[in-house]
Amino acid sequence: MEDAGMSAKFERRALQVAIGLACLVPFAAGLQGALQSAAMLKGVDAPLPIDLDSHYRYLSGLLLGIGIGFAACLPRIEARGSLFRALALIVFVGGLARLYGATLHGLPGPGHVFGLLMELLVVPIIAVWQARIARLLGGASLDQVAPAS
Repeated sequence: MEDAGMSAKFERRALQVAIGLACLVPFAAGLQGALQSAAMLKGVDAPLPIDLDSHYRYLSGLLLGIGIGFAACLPRIEARGSLFRALALIVFVGGLARLYGATLHGLPGPGHVFGLLMELLVVPIIAVWQARIARLLGGASLDQVAPAS
């Protein structure tokens, strides 16, 4: 039984590392988009229409916030299931929207195809992995813990 506990703790650490590395994507892309707007994209030159610039920066800020949310789950990953699943769902729905665009207009460039794979494959796999770790470690969900009075 001791080996199972050690294995679960090792797997928990591996999950934390995987999520930490995956967070680099929304950190980098979100920050770059917030600072440079759509001009960060190949073939898009400034000045942009003001509404496009505003919308792109807003969505980039959301992406950065999603990355921060995932990173906030790291210290107690086994107990952050509700937040983790909510963030994963947001990313997955965004990937579906990107996939819809690809069916209408063709595949985007390599960076966006990478994003699509992250959104529709990697994030769901990591969400299932997080649920497995929560079961293995029997961590009480933070959502189930009564707030201090």
